[in-house]
Amino acid sequence: MSSRMPSATVNGTPLGFEGVSGATNALDWLRSKGLTGAKEGCAEGECGACAVLVARPSPTDDATTEWTAVNACLVPAASLDGQEVVTVEGLGSPDDLHPVQREMAVRGGSQCGFCTPGFVCSLAAEYYRADRTDAGCDAHALSGNLCRCTGYRPIRDAADALGMPSGDDPLGRRRDAPAPDAVPTRLVGATGSYARAADLADAFALLAEHPEAVLVAGSTDWGVEVNLRGARPPFVIAIDRVAELRMLDDDDDAVVVGAALTLSEVERRLDGRVPLLAELLPQFASRLIRNGATLGGNLATASPIGDAAPVLLALDAEVVLASSGGERTLPISEFFTGYRTTVRRPDELIRAVRIPLPLSPVTAFTKIAKRRFDDISGVAVACALEVEDGSVTRARIGLGGVAATPIRAFATEQSLEGHPWSELTVHAAAEVLRGEGTPIDDLRASAAYRRAMLGSALLRLYADHAQPTTTEGARA
Repeated sequence: MSSRMPSATVNGTPLGFEGVSGATNALDWLRSKGLTGAKEGCAEGECGACAVLVARPSPTDDATTEWTAVNACLVPAASLDGQEVVTVEGLGSPDDLHPVQREMAVRGGSQCGFCTPGFVCSLAAEYYRADRTDAGCDAHALSGNLCRCTGYRPIRDAADALGMPSGDDPLGRRRDAPAPDAVPTRLVGATGSYARAADLADAFALLAEHPEAVLVAGSTDWGVEVNLRGARPPFVIAIDRVAELRMLDDDDDAVVVGAALTLSEVERRLDGRVPLLAELLPQFASRLIRNGATLGGNLATASPIGDAAPVLLALDAEVVLASSGGERTLPISEFFTGYRTTVRRPDELIRAVRIPLPLSPVTAFTKIAKRRFDDISGVAVACALEVEDGSVTRARIGLGGVAATPIRAFATEQSLEGHPWSELTVHAAAEVLRGEGTPIDDLRASAAYRRAMLGSALLRLYADHAQPTTTEGARA
C-alpha cells in the first residue's frame, strides 16, 4: 500500500478522500466538502444537474488539456485521485462572473436555479473546446442537461452569445499544458475498496488477487447500479486510464478502437472514418455520458438495448479479449451468451474492438426511442450492405431491443444477398425482418410495435439508397 494520501485538486485546492469507499460517487464527496452547487436530480446521468469539469488529455493532442464535463453522480470519487476538478463554484464568483455564468444571467437562462450549475459546467466545457470557432457554442453540448422551468431558448441564447476565452482566462491558459497523469490508486473503504490499474499487467494482477472485482471504465452503467440499486461491490478495479486500452489504430486492414477510449474521444479521433459509427454516436445518450462511456463498457454490460452492439454487429466487428495468458479474438456475434452474459472469463477484460476494412458503402442506423436524444432504445437497427451491378452481394444487420441479447438478423441477410436491390426484394426482406428475434411488451414499446419498426427501418434504408453507387474497394 502506497504511503501517498489520495487527493484531488478541486478549484485549485487539494481535497482528501477521507471516508470514501469504492461506492462513493464524486457528487456526494464534493458536497461533503461544502461544494453544493452540483445537485443530485436523477442519480443516473439523465438530468446533468451534477455536471462538473475534469482536466483530461485532449483527444487529438496528449500535450494539451481539455476541460471535460462529466456526471459527478456516476463517477467514483476515487477516480479523481491526482486529477484536477472545477465545480461551478470554481468558475466564478458573484463579484466576478465567468462569461458562461454572465450570459446565462443576462439572457434569462436561470429560474429556480437547481439545474443551472450543471448547464453552466456543460457550457463551460464547450466554451473551452479547442477546435471551437468564435461562432457561438454547439447546443448539443447541453443535450445531457435538463431544465424543467426556464425553457431552452434563453439557455441557447446564452450559448450563442459566447465568444472566445480571453488571454487572461486561467482555465483557458491551463489547456496549453498536459493534463494530470493517472495515478495508480489504492483506496480501502468501509463499504468497498477501489484500485486504479497503472497498466494492463497491473490490471491482470489485481484481477488475479480479486476475482470478485467489478471492472469499471466510465461508470455510466455501473454508477446507476450503485446509486439506484444499492450495489456495493467489495472491490472495484478502474481501467479507464490504462494506456494499452486507449489506443486507436487505423490501417489498411482494420480500425482498432481501444476499449477504454470514451465515445467522445472515438468520435473526435475517427472524425467520420466509420460512417455507421458516426451515425450512432450523436444518438448515444448525451455528451455528458459520451464523455465517460466506452465501447468496451457498453459491450461488457451485455445489455440487449445497448446501442453500440447492433452497429458493431452490422460492421462485422470483433472483440479482442485479453488476460495474463494472452489474447483471443472473436466475432461480436459470438460474444453474447444470454441476458447480460458474455463469453468473457473472470480473468479477462475487453482490450479493443476491431472493425475490419473495407467498409460496406450502404449503411444506416435507426434508433426508435421516446426521445430523440439521451434515451435508451425501444428498437435499434443497424444495416451495412454492398450492392454491385444492381444486386445485394453482402448484407449485415444488427438488432437491439428484440431479444435477450443483441442479435444478427441472419434470415433477413440471406433474403437480401444474391437478390436485386429493388423495392420488391426489400419489401419481402422487411417481412422477414419483422419476424426476427423475440420482442416483448414492456414500458418502452409493445412487441407488435417493435416488429413494425424493424420492417420500417429496412424500407427507410432502401428509400435513402435506392440507387447506390458501387464503392471502390468493396468486398467481392
